[in-house]
Amino acid sequence: MYLLPLGLTGRGRSDKVSLQIFTGESNVQNISKFIWSIAVILGCIAGSASAEGDATAGKQKNALCQGCHGIKDFKMAYPKVYPVPKIGGQNVDYLVSALKAYRDGDRANETMHAIAADLSDQDIEDLAAYYSAVQ
Repeated sequence: MYLLPLGLTGRGRSDKVSLQIFTGESNVQNISKFIWSIAVILGCIAGSASAEGDATAGKQKNALCQGCHGIKDFKMAYPKVYPVPKIGGQNVDYLVSALKAYRDGDRANETMHAIAADLSDQDIEDLAAYYSAVQ
């Protein structure tokens, strides 16, 4: 025997919830499907909410980035001479992936690792939103 809340009673008052008693295997399967469906929906909502960056916040956090990436044709001299890539207008997913890889040490560049090491996931999302929106 299982109890499942069906809805609110008493004209929207949340202190009274009607319960229905379910017995039998088909009802148990339906309840399980219902619960898994709710879990999947909530997971999708939570995943999409955390994956959005704030470009305005990213603009406030970009001081270290613009020192190299904000200078046209800038070249870095350590550990070797190489051109610094333009990141304005890049795809947001690419920027998130690259910054996380630098932060986690999965992508090799000592300077970028040092800068990205202190960035939170939200910082990375914000910076990616900002740089994907500017040219």
